[in-house]
Amino acid sequence: MDLEEAKEFKERCTQCAAVSWGLTDEGKYYCTSCHNVTERSKEVINTGAIPNTKIQAINRGLKRKRKLERGWDWYVCEGFQHILYQQAEALKTLGVGPELKNEVLHNFWKRYLQKSKQAYCKNPVCRRKVTVLEDNQSHSDWESEPELLSDFSCPSFVESGTESQPDGLAQKPFPISKASQSETASICSGSLDGVEYSLRKEKGIVKMTVPRTLAFCYLSLLWQRETVTLSDLLRFVEEGHIPYINAFQHFPEEMKLYGRDKGIFAIESWPTYEDIYKKMIEMAKFLDLPRFPDITEDCYLHPNTLCMKYLMEVNLPDEMNDLTCQVVKMTGVGEVDFLTFDPIAKMAKTVKYDVQAVAVIVVVLKLLFLLDDNLEWSLSNTAEKYNENNKEDKPWFDFRKWYQVMKKSIDEKKQEWEEARAKYLWKSEKPLYHSSIDRAVAFKRREMVVDLQKQFSTLVDSTPTVGRKKPSSFQFNWAEGDSARTCFHGHSLQGILKNKGQSLTTKNSLYWLSTQKFCRSYCKHVTTYEESNFSLSYQFIINLFAFLLRIKTSFLHEEVSLIEKRLFKTKYGKTKKKSSRSRKGRKY
Repeated sequence: MDLEEAKEFKERCTQCAAVSWGLTDEGKYYCTSCHNVTERSKEVINTGAIPNTKIQAINRGLKRKRKLERGWDWYVCEGFQHILYQQAEALKTLGVGPELKNEVLHNFWKRYLQKSKQAYCKNPVCRRKVTVLEDNQSHSDWESEPELLSDFSCPSFVESGTESQPDGLAQKPFPISKASQSETASICSGSLDGVEYSLRKEKGIVKMTVPRTLAFCYLSLLWQRETVTLSDLLRFVEEGHIPYINAFQHFPEEMKLYGRDKGIFAIESWPTYEDIYKKMIEMAKFLDLPRFPDITEDCYLHPNTLCMKYLMEVNLPDEMNDLTCQVVKMTGVGEVDFLTFDPIAKMAKTVKYDVQAVAVIVVVLKLLFLLDDNLEWSLSNTAEKYNENNKEDKPWFDFRKWYQVMKKSIDEKKQEWEEARAKYLWKSEKPLYHSSIDRAVAFKRREMVVDLQKQFSTLVDSTPTVGRKKPSSFQFNWAEGDSARTCFHGHSLQGILKNKGQSLTTKNSLYWLSTQKFCRSYCKHVTTYEESNFSLSYQFIINLFAFLLRIKTSFLHEEVSLIEKRLFKTKYGKTKKKSSRSRKGRKY
């Protein structure tokens, strides 16, 4: 390398804007500041000094490097397709059937691309300003192979030759065409349409985002009636089993991300149940999906099944399952028409299956123990005395002892959860930079952060980090005979129930409603949940199940109130009549 011979080259470096050049062995100019190699070369007068074999070997390496530095021509929808592919593969690893990826999610994605005018249409919006179709292509080709994806897109959701095409829109899954070789890609984005995509605000179009990929996954799970609820899906995301945070780092190395791509694919917050739930309904309406398969009693999402699951989760007696089934029957929340999602209905909504099941359990606990900070403790005293005097018989359920066991377990689980969130590394292994000029700086900063993390971990703790836990639908496991944690599954409700003819009824004849009035607006929501207005026992129960599902306590309280409204129609009817009578004689 000769710095003196390179002084005649006065152009600025495209990456660091410096004017400091040197010459490589093959005569290429390189920046001594950031080591960027240009395509310009100094004329070599005496070629005999350089063997042909050496030139060929160096040139092959430089071509690969230039291609890698420039990257592929790709579109934003290809990035989201790659995220969906990775999420579908993760769900398949968790035990979900392969048809979810190969059929359901694939067809939903094709439908979205067509509805959003990004593919499977005559004039895809991503090609209108970015590139032009080749002249030798006929106008009828779009019906069989729409112009959308580059040759370097992620693998298709369906292997070749395994899919039938009922809609006749395409002969191949995710048809691809060669990307334009033009150099007109925006300098503000690594993708060809990143700038246009971020500025696109077309009325009636739902733009794809990283949170909406989870809505896509849950729609597919719901269509397949898989044994995964929305709360399970979000918990698997938190535990790292499903790609979400920094999902772009799984993109191929040739898919360069910078500029506007950072705002599109970078996520700096955890998904919430309420947000994904709303986006799921919004996406189903946009796709104009038909009525989903029926949710019957033999489905995992039926409240009878989910109630049994959550009773086992929170260590409550098995006998409570009979009571939850009765509440489900009396309220009608287990009927097929109520449970089945129908996006094209006039009032399109879907059931929050896991939240509804937990709300039914809360209502049953109120029926048994009232949860007024008085009756539950007096019943506990009775159960404690009986268990002391009848140690060989089946023990009665002791609410106080259950509270103590669950309080300790939930506090430990919350502490682990908070520590895991505090230690989570938001920075990705694949750094993002605003422009190609900042690339070298971003990678240097990333290397420095990794080195500091290694040094800090060595100083703090030399023991190796524990590997990621295997995913499970249960967060708590209770076993019979565990002296440290009592298992209440086999305990009896005999001290709480009494015989009335040929049936059993609760000794407690009282009940208080979670809310006495609902919002007067069209939404029919309940009033705001304030903890100070409720008993400590009720607060503990609500907080326990809210943490279990990773939802807000007000969200669960609202669902409990809606179950009570169905169960106690007469009480709410009397309240409504009284309010209407009080308004008589008023002039509006």
